[in-house]
Amino acid sequence: MYQPYPQGGERPPMPAGAARPTPPRPVKSAVLLMYAGAAVTAVTLVITALTIHSIETTMENKANYTSQQAHQLVVAAIVEAVITLGLWLFMAWANRSGYTWGRIAATVLFALNTVGLLLAVLRGATAVNLVLAVLVWLIGLGAIVLLWRKESSQYFAAVTRRRPPGG
Repeated sequence: MYQPYPQGGERPPMPAGAARPTPPRPVKSAVLLMYAGAAVTAVTLVITALTIHSIETTMENKANYTSQQAHQLVVAAIVEAVITLGLWLFMAWANRSGYTWGRIAATVLFALNTVGLLLAVLRGATAVNLVLAVLVWLIGLGAIVLLWRKESSQYFAAVTRRRPPGG
């Protein structure tokens, strides 16, 4: 049976005063891309919030939504943007800190974003929404590619070895 650590499967103790590994360039770049994704999401959020009435009117006139349906959809979009913004920032922190689960979670969120982009295309999103969605997707793609590079994997492994069990 494979045991990832010697001594009966327990992590070896870290030497006192061992320096915390610093993130390599690919991880730092991925984190910067995540901040860029958060910034694009924040801009989208601000634009949506500032033009809420215009968006609702357009939805009522061109998509045949009732005013209540249009309002609910816009509010849902705002809530989604706030959650997305928080996730970008949380993933940036987790990956910069070297949490392996952060890299996995970021990959899963990117996969979900890919599905969302495909749905936006199939539903006929407006040109502006589509451009922003593709921009966010490209930012996410860049971050994910960087997070799975060899240097990044070595960093995540080094941080994991350094953490105490359960930490």
